[in-house]
Amino acid sequence: MFIVGLTGGLATGKSTVLSIFRENGVAVIDADEVARQVLEPGTKAWQELRNYFGDEVLHPNGKVNRLKLGELIFNDIEKRKKLNAITHLRIQTAMMKMAIMYFFSGHKYVVMEVPLLFETGKMLSFMHKIITVVCEDHQQLERLCKRSDLSEKAAKKRIKCQMPLEKKVANSNFVIDNTGDFNHTRSQTESIIRLLRRSKFTWYFRVIVLITLMACIFGVTHLVGSMVENKTRLK
Repeated sequence: MFIVGLTGGLATGKSTVLSIFRENGVAVIDADEVARQVLEPGTKAWQELRNYFGDEVLHPNGKVNRLKLGELIFNDIEKRKKLNAITHLRIQTAMMKMAIMYFFSGHKYVVMEVPLLFETGKMLSFMHKIITVVCEDHQQLERLCKRSDLSEKAAKKRIKCQMPLEKKVANSNFVIDNTGDFNHTRSQTESIIRLLRRSKFTWYFRVIVLITLMACIFGVTHLVGSMVENKTRLK
């Protein structure tokens, strides 16, 4: 199995592309969904978040108020760093555990949606291929303002906190232009799916895993045999 990283900018359409992969039977991992699980009320990450940011970032039912939290971290770099310190490692660990489960379930590959894949750089080494979703600048701005109920000034500030799309594109294997309609996005995504299905990498990976496992078994068997033989000689 191999991992495909799916990234892009805020409101460029990553979730739309991920849904197309899911509809085509591809195993997917959504970082936003994992982040919500990591910050469920009562978890260690939730406790640390509450201790640092206070109840103002929580809804009355205890769940994290993502809009309020977003306002705080995008206006304060230190608070943003603190949130990353609380959540990133936990999110990455949970995502890798899910990938391992998909591997043992027999999936050829998994698409992992990681918004800050290039910004953090923590998971780049695990990615066999990288897909970046883009759209026109004015569309990204309009979508973000509408989706998050932000002013144009606030939306631009959030977009500038991320790496420019041009740099992400330059370091990607595939680019999906989500400027047009849904059918155009679907066509591009399904074209990539066909290419990934033809990849031979998964078989190389499985052979390497099998050889490693056999070597470990042989090594343990040889060690146990040697210990038994030595005990017999001593007797």
